[in-house]
Amino acid sequence: MIDNIWSGWRSQYVSGLDRVVAGDGRLGSVDGPSVFRKILDSGLSDLETFIVHRGDRVLTIMNSFPYSVGHVLILPYRQVAEISELDSEEFGELWTEVETAVAVLRDALGPDGFNIGLNLGAASGGSVSEHLHVHVVPRWFGDANFMVSTASVKAIPEALDVTAARLRSAWELRKNDRSTIRKEQP
Repeated sequence: MIDNIWSGWRSQYVSGLDRVVAGDGRLGSVDGPSVFRKILDSGLSDLETFIVHRGDRVLTIMNSFPYSVGHVLILPYRQVAEISELDSEEFGELWTEVETAVAVLRDALGPDGFNIGLNLGAASGGSVSEHLHVHVVPRWFGDANFMVSTASVKAIPEALDVTAARLRSAWELRKNDRSTIRKEQP
């Protein structure tokens, strides 16, 4: 098992989960709202919940337990477990958001590559199987180092709020660039 090394800033985030986690300590269940739905219904700001971008039907949020800096999750607002449950607008926006997230992460963080994927169903290893979400994980050469192989520990070198701010800025710049391009086209 791999342990994470977190800094003091982490306790502030974890203590905030009391407002969005079910009273029984679960992050959600198939029978009720997912952790994502609870975050959306919490009334907390995007800064507090690490939401990086909101579209019409989907949003991008920082992964609270990232594999690497910049690991984001893209999900529909509507809680669905399977791709087949998405309507055509949700499906299209989900994959457009994935494409944009990759571009934003390239702009903001300059990774060497990406892992992109979904875990469908509890057996796939997904921790929130009741709410479909796409993982976009930036990767760098050498990002899996001796800590993982010898100590079963993963070091995340940047705080979530710092990364989220960087991504929000890059997203805004990209949005502004696209609107400028659209205006310049005949």
